[in-house]
Formats: sequence, structure tokens, C-alpha cells
Amino acid sequence: MRIAYIAPYQGASLVRRRPSLLNLSLGARAKIELISELLRRNSNEVEILSQAEVDKYEFRFYPSLKETDPFHPDIPVYYASAFPVRFICGFWSNFRMRRLLRARHKVSPFDLVIIYNMKTAQVSCANYARQRLGLPVILDYGDDNFVAYEGDRFVTTLPQQIVKRLAAKYHTFMCRKEMKMMSGCMAVTPYLLSQLPSSIPQLLLRGVVSEEIVNANERAKAARRNWVIFSGTHSRPQGLEKLVEAWGMARLPDWELHIAGHGEMTATLEKLAENDRTVIFHGLVNREENARLLCSARIGVVPYDVCQIPGRGFAFKTIECLAAGVHVITTPMGFLEPELEAGITYMTDNRPSTIATTLKKVVENRQYERHAENAAVERCGPAAALRSLDLFLKQVMTSRAKNKCRRSLPSVIKAFL
Repeated sequence: MRIAYIAPYQGASLVRRRPSLLNLSLGARAKIELISELLRRNSNEVEILSQAEVDKYEFRFYPSLKETDPFHPDIPVYYASAFPVRFICGFWSNFRMRRLLRARHKVSPFDLVIIYNMKTAQVSCANYARQRLGLPVILDYGDDNFVAYEGDRFVTTLPQQIVKRLAAKYHTFMCRKEMKMMSGCMAVTPYLLSQLPSSIPQLLLRGVVSEEIVNANERAKAARRNWVIFSGTHSRPQGLEKLVEAWGMARLPDWELHIAGHGEMTATLEKLAENDRTVIFHGLVNREENARLLCSARIGVVPYDVCQIPGRGFAFKTIECLAAGVHVITTPMGFLEPELEAGITYMTDNRPSTIATTLKKVVENRQYERHAENAAVERCGPAAALRSLDLFLKQVMTSRAKNKCRRSLPSVIKAFL
């Protein structure tokens, strides 16, 4: 089966060529890569199509390109062109993504389309794939689409606010409409799955654990260090400023805070920790290096801003840490299976004082010895995710075939009358 995976993917060559620091998402990048590889292992042909949006407005044209440093030799990545001019960039992105989907479909027809979350470009392509190409569409749902995001605070003038609200209302309307037409949905929480029709095939996929983490964990069981680690995108909702401040308050002797990844907050974090030798930054790391770091630590911290709606999202890095045998300190993000929660200590909020108190408690009481790696690997490891995805795709295609038969039956009966 030939699959188009339409996602805001940011590969290595794209990050070098286009400004993308403010909209960088390392967790999404890792998840898209892992799911694509699993689909490939199930004998599917996968292509990733990305709108590759620029993170700032400027009067400059960025031509379309193909990823020159692919994460897998048999999974090509194509990027649409970008024209980041205010009030034009959104229309441009939608139009060019539809053109890219049509062009790749002409080269070799797709059998299925997967969209990653519901940005306007993804919704536009889903509509085009369903109506014009007659393809089934699956939603890979990781973040609740019906919430306000931090970026709204930069809208200051009244005309901008009006335009923003109208655009948001229209986008919400289109999202709800497309959700009713989806052929299937895989999501990270039951709450997100509940937003889709219960009649379509659904898959609860908390995350996907890489082979690198599984293998590194086997080698590192006796070599843990007194490390607290965060690995992911350095963005405002991650609560990293509060983590660095809390680290200074906790004063844990013989312990180190390790921070991997990159993002808009990196320079700020480095400035905050410049006089603290127990805070070590690793920068951007590949999957092998990330696995090695996680499997060397005892505690992982995911100090995400507290969700107002339980279950509207789930941090990909939480599953990674659990599978690496790391005890996780995090804010609650809705219902989680008890066998996974065994490896988690929850904080009521991510204020520096709360983080510091929780770190001290976990270290002093040796709560970091509570792990959930077996449960995480059993549910989200490569073998489990491979089986789940294969069964899910079969259910989607079978359901679609049955619906086609039901729709065509009246016309067949009419032909005999």
C-alpha cells in the first residue's frame, strides 16, 4: 500500500535552510519518523509531505525541495514552497500542499493519506484527498485542535484580533467537518479519540518507542548516573525556565541536570544556568545519542504547563523516558494506565517551588527506583506498535470497502429494475 503522510515534518536539511526555531517540534519529528519506519516495515511505501512553514514573516520566497539528509533511505520527504508574507502565507501553504499531494499522486497513485494533527494545510489536503482523489484519510491526533495557544498573546491590535478570531472560527468549523469524514483515527489519549465518530476504526497509541531506546536500556541497567534529564523542544509551554530555577532551589548534592534539544528558549536557558556547573546542555542529538542520554539517567522531568482540559494531549517524551527505565516527574495530562503511572510522580503544577520540592522528595525517598519500562515497551515498543498499526490499517481499509459496497448497492438494484 502506498501512503502519503502529510505532516509538519522538519528534517535536518530544512532546519538548515529555513528559519524554524520558533515552530520547532522535536517530539513530533521523532514520532513521524518512527511511525513512518513502522509502516515501511509492514511492506508499505511511505512518502512524507510537509508544508515546512517558516517561523517568521518576511518578504522572501522559499522554493520547494526534497530532503537531502533523509532519516531513512526508502522514505523520501518533500517540502512545499513557502512565502511567509502576513495574510498570504496561510493561503499559499494550503494551495502548495494540495499541489504537492496532487503531483506525487500523479507520479504514483496513493492508496491512503495520513494527516498529522489538524493544521490548515493538513485539513486542506484531507479534504482534497477525500473529495478529488477518492482516498481514505486517517487522522494522527496528538494535540487538541480546539484550544487557544500561547501564540495568541502576540495579537495586539483590534484588526488583528478580529482576523484571528474569524480565522480560528472558520478553522474550527472545517476541522469538525473533516473529523466526521475521517476513515480512522489514532490518538494519544481517549479524550482526543472521543472527538471523532465512534463508528470509525480507532487506535489509542500513547507513543512509539524506538529500537535505539530498547537496546540502550538493556545495556545501561547497571550504569545509571545521578542525572535528571530533559530531552525535547525548548519552547515556552515546556516549563524549562521554571525547571532551571527549581534546580538552583533544590540543591541536590552529587546530582546533575542534563538538558538536550533545541528551540526558542535555548539561549535564555543557557543564560539562566551559566554559573551552575551542574547544568549541562547537549544541544540537538540524534536518536542514538538521545537513547544513550535517557538510559544513563535516573530521573526525567517533563514540567509541561498544566492542561486546563484533562487528556487534550500527551507528551511523547514521557513514554520515551518510561521505556528507557527513567522515573518521570511531570504534571498530569489526563488518564493513564496504572502500569505506566507506576513509573511517574505527578506535580500539581510546574511552579519552581513545586518542581524543587518534588525533585528533593524523589531523590531522598529513592522513588526514582520505581520504573515502568516493561509496561512502556509492551504497549509502545516497536513490536507492539507494529502489530497495532498493521491491524488498525486493515480495519480502516476493510471498513472503507464495506462502506463502498453499501453505497453502490442501491445503484446495482436500480439497474435490475
